[in-house]
Amino acid sequence: MESQSPVNRRQFGAELRRLRKNAGLQQDEVAEKLETSTTRISRMETGKGRLKVDPDEVRALCQLYGVTDLRQVERMVDMGANTQLPGWWDQYRDVLPSGLEVLVSMETAAVSVRAWEPCLVPGLLQTSAYARAVIQAAASTRPGDVADMVAVRERRQQTITEPVGREPLELWAIMDEAVIRRPVGGVAVMREQLAHLVDLGRQPHVTLQVVPQSKGAHPGLGGAFSLLEFEAEPAVTYIDSPGGNLYLEKRSDVRSFAATFDLLRASALDPDDTEALLHRASEEMQHV
Repeated sequence: MESQSPVNRRQFGAELRRLRKNAGLQQDEVAEKLETSTTRISRMETGKGRLKVDPDEVRALCQLYGVTDLRQVERMVDMGANTQLPGWWDQYRDVLPSGLEVLVSMETAAVSVRAWEPCLVPGLLQTSAYARAVIQAAASTRPGDVADMVAVRERRQQTITEPVGREPLELWAIMDEAVIRRPVGGVAVMREQLAHLVDLGRQPHVTLQVVPQSKGAHPGLGGAFSLLEFEAEPAVTYIDSPGGNLYLEKRSDVRSFAATFDLLRASALDPDDTEALLHRASEEMQHV
């Protein structure tokens, strides 16, 4: 069974934070009592970075937090151990852009994703040829990394097309019409991409919409974002930008982006009209 180590780290960290707060302790107090650094306690609680957690350290934390149930203590020890398990994406660590490992692991664990894209077809919906064209166009891409980066994108899509041991990911994607009009990779590649979108849009767990250019200014012009929802963890907003990747977990931030997505959904064509537009765009592109 594949793991989702960054997600496991978040779950483990959230539980540690809850236990500490229930015990009425601050992070610096915990660090002092365990003769460690506040930074280490903070990193364990946020789940950021590949921090190795020793079982004895977990037991010491549980003791400090007043956890006396041995089964709960061992559950925490197991959670700490699971944070170290590799995911399928580990083999591509050398080519993954900074921050993308977290997104990939979250997609693997998510039950639903709502994505808005004003410039490109969302990665989860890209054909291999379209993905290759996008990746090659990036100034930072090393030629020798292209094949592996395309492979990562293909593997990500299995959460939709070939899920292993789970239900397919529920995906609701909204794109600006400019996305389907731009011939990324050339006309043949783009027509294949448009046909792929039509096929995926007919799947019961995939909903596609396009915001038509006639709408003019709309709430999504600020940039792309995704809302990831999990079975038992709080939702996360992912924002991709040239300046780096952001993961927003505050409820107010997530609610704000969810509201923006709802406005975009209301502005977009419905799925049937979106499919008709995809067909029309493909036909018109053929005659360019």
